[in-house]
Amino acid sequence: MDFQAGILQDGSPMESLEKQLICPICLEMFSKPVVILPCQHNLCRKCANDIFQAANPYWQSRGSVISGGRFRCPSCRHEVLLDRHGVYGLQRNLLVENIIDIYKQECSSRPLKKGERPMCKEHEDERINIYCVTCEVPTCSMCKVFGAHKDCEVAPLQTIFQGQKTELNNCISMLVAGNDRIQTIISQLEDSCRSTEENSEAAKQELCARFDALAALLEEKKSELLQRIARERDDKTGFVQGLIGQYKEQLEKSSRLVETAIQAMEETGGAAFLMGTAGDMAVLSLPRIVEASKGGRLEKIEHGYENMDAFSVSLDHLTKAVCALDFDPVEEDEEYFDGEEEEVEE
Repeated sequence: MDFQAGILQDGSPMESLEKQLICPICLEMFSKPVVILPCQHNLCRKCANDIFQAANPYWQSRGSVISGGRFRCPSCRHEVLLDRHGVYGLQRNLLVENIIDIYKQECSSRPLKKGERPMCKEHEDERINIYCVTCEVPTCSMCKVFGAHKDCEVAPLQTIFQGQKTELNNCISMLVAGNDRIQTIISQLEDSCRSTEENSEAAKQELCARFDALAALLEEKKSELLQRIARERDDKTGFVQGLIGQYKEQLEKSSRLVETAIQAMEETGGAAFLMGTAGDMAVLSLPRIVEASKGGRLEKIEHGYENMDAFSVSLDHLTKAVCALDFDPVEEDEEYFDGEEEEVEE
């Protein structure tokens, strides 16, 4: 504790010292024994035990086999971990206890001044020493005997003081315990939020991996179907090109026969015609002409041969399946009922 800072800031060293010796829980001067926390703050052992018991309701007593617990320092919120001995395992602050003894001795040796005790406003020479329970205000004995509180119910001031201090101490312990529980809930919620983010990232990565695999499978299937269409195209065009070659060859033969026949028809002399055709008759023989006239009887393609309708793919069912994609439901209810059936059977 920093005693020098308080002494320098206040005009009265004793008052500054008293402020340094106030317990943050009971708001009274530390009572022996005084325990020192790992964060170097001090508490009355009773106050520390009240906080510890409130934060660890299932902790029994010293010597129990139950392991230690934890609570937070009311001054700095530092988490204090205790072993199975509880607050009895904390180190006593003998220095503070000695200072308290010296302070009390100094206070007892000082003469009381008139202004140090509150005096009654109605009776200036009477100090306030009783408490009016009816009006809920402190007053003096003269007010009870002759004054405004003569018909009221009164009680000793010290009794009311101790009772309210005890009640306030209990309230402080409850608030500190409540704050610890709230802090625990906040920590759990923060952990839940962090876990949710991590699980969400993992789920996104898994979903992307599955869709990438599906896209790769679709791409592979598309390449396979395109190759089949290309093979069918090559087969059909190759067949048609072969027919085109046959028809061109037949057309060339027929054209040559027509040309030879036209040249023979241009001869006007009978002898010359017969002499000229004598050599050409082998070419213009009837069998050859008949054979050339059969050019249109070569093999033909069927109607609709060029169609590729057989390679039409319907993706409606696949589209519906993709649109219906959703996350698998967790069958917790079914497992829960199965567990109940097993318990009934047992």
